[in-house]
Amino acid sequence: MTAPANPPNIEIDAEDGSRLRLVGQWTLGFADEVGACLRAAPEDAREVDAGSVERIDSLGVLQLLRFARRRGLAFEEFGFHDDHRTLVEAIGDVADDRPTHKREYGFAAALARLGFAVQDNWRETIALVSFLGENLAKLGRLLKEPSRFRLTSTVHHMEQVGLDAVPLVMLLSYLVGAVIAFLGATILADFGAEIFVVELVSVAFLREFAVLLTAIILAGRTASAFTAQIGAMVSREEVDAIRTLGLDPVDLLVLPRIIALLVMLPLLTFLAMIAGLAGGLSVGAFSLEIPPQAYLARMQDTFQLRHMLVGLSKAPLFALLIGLIGCLEGLQVQGTAQSVGERTTSSVVQAISLVIVIDAAAAIWFMHMGW
Repeated sequence: MTAPANPPNIEIDAEDGSRLRLVGQWTLGFADEVGACLRAAPEDAREVDAGSVERIDSLGVLQLLRFARRRGLAFEEFGFHDDHRTLVEAIGDVADDRPTHKREYGFAAALARLGFAVQDNWRETIALVSFLGENLAKLGRLLKEPSRFRLTSTVHHMEQVGLDAVPLVMLLSYLVGAVIAFLGATILADFGAEIFVVELVSVAFLREFAVLLTAIILAGRTASAFTAQIGAMVSREEVDAIRTLGLDPVDLLVLPRIIALLVMLPLLTFLAMIAGLAGGLSVGAFSLEIPPQAYLARMQDTFQLRHMLVGLSKAPLFALLIGLIGCLEGLQVQGTAQSVGERTTSSVVQAISLVIVIDAAAAIWFMHMGW
């Protein structure tokens, strides 16, 4: 028959009131009783004898360790039974008694944080440029060795990147085209020149809004998907398994995604152009009293092919940028779920930011070139 378990208790030495003697079982099964005993301990206690404890586990040791810190006692001077000393020493070695780090708010600390941020961004830039060179080299190798090309994977990603994104891209482009027509008509109505809304929508969408809106949508939709997919493979050590089998992760995972983006982003940009022009046509027909025939005739008379070519010329650059950032951030995952989330957020922010910056630089350059 099993003897009943003795709950934890604290006895005060009859000769020395500052000396405490621990008895009973200081284990997880008596967690509430352990806490109650330590809270009820006399404030003037200066010495603790745990040599009479029947059983003790990690919870009991940690509770006594915290009790010693709260009361300002030296935990090393607590008396433990020889059978328990190994456990006590092991927990004492791994207990983190370092002071908590306090965030500094001075000028020097702010300057240091700025320096670390600049250094991190510089490293990200170097990694992106290096990754670009690696992919260009392996794209060239792919042309010399077509057997390396993975058609099935590329077509699968073309469907995910392009076909599945068509409804969203066309809907948003249609609505943005309508908004631009509304805004333009509001200003041009003061001059009796509502008909020039046709040129406004056409030039704006053919040169800028179609490719920019499409790239931003894919930066948020596709770059994050690439990072999450590859990052999950890294965390499950599947990328290491690919290398162990003698395969190249860039050939297997990165190039099909980049090729899919290079093919589909210009096509999505063209569809966005059509949808944006249709949005302007709808506003002209229903709100500006411009019949569709007159709107289309005006569009045909003022259409310039160079505007569409300028917009389409930026699509491959944006596709390459989005694909590189999404795949690179996925390969940089450290193996934890938190790292996957951080890298996914980073890829979306980087892709959208760089797309807008490069589009602004390209717009200024085309303007100075007279294109």
